Amino acid sequence: MEKQTSPIKNVVLVHGAFADGSGYRGLYEVLTQKGYNVTVVQNPLSSLEADVKATTLALDKQDGPTILAGHSWGGAVITEAGNHPKVAALVYIAAFQPDNGESPLTWIQTLPPAPENGITPDENGILYFVKEKYHAGFCADLSEAEADFMYASQGAFYASAFATNITNAAWRHKPAFGIVATEDKAILPDIERNMYKRSNTKVTEIQGSHVVFMSQPAKVAAVIIEAAESVAAESLVASK
Repeated sequence: MEKQTSPIKNVVLVHGAFADGSGYRGLYEVLTQKGYNVTVVQNPLSSLEADVKATTLALDKQDGPTILAGHSWGGAVITEAGNHPKVAALVYIAAFQPDNGESPLTWIQTLPPAPENGITPDENGILYFVKEKYHAGFCADLSEAEADFMYASQGAFYASAFATNITNAAWRHKPAFGIVATEDKAILPDIERNMYKRSNTKVTEIQGSHVVFMSQPAKVAAVIIEAAESVAAESLVASK
């Protein structure tokens, strides 16, 4: 195991919609090999409040300062859950980053969707990514077999959650790092850029699909490690 240089050793990962926590396996392995304690939240996707609660429970169990990272819809979750006192910094992985009074729906409507986008509601008000567009629209840089498994394991994501506004945006008072997935068809790269620019987030662009954390886990891990090390360094300077 490689020696970890940062005193921030905890990372909590929050998954997005149309997926589950199993997608974080590669990122988990990179981070744990570098000495980080990684927790993967299995958020229920039934409401913003429920997902924030699941994340808060995971944060409660951390033994010190923590980097909180979220993918896609998980960005909205960490924006609210990031107010937890153990959260030292936020990492947005091709993620929504709403402000107070905004929801992911606010931002997804700012540009026309990509033709490959297959997000569709059913008769119960649950959003799914339809199978015929899932591979190209969600995870084009993964194998077809991986895409089939992800499609089969996607959770039931309630549309009402997607439209729920943020009430206390943590990025307003905590350091934020953002990853733009340059080949993203689910959240357009320009939407990601516009959100991160507005919030003065430190941005890294990585070539990859919406699930860039799966196709480029080492590069995504590098951003999380950068967040941990830079926040720790700033704390050290401030304490002198």
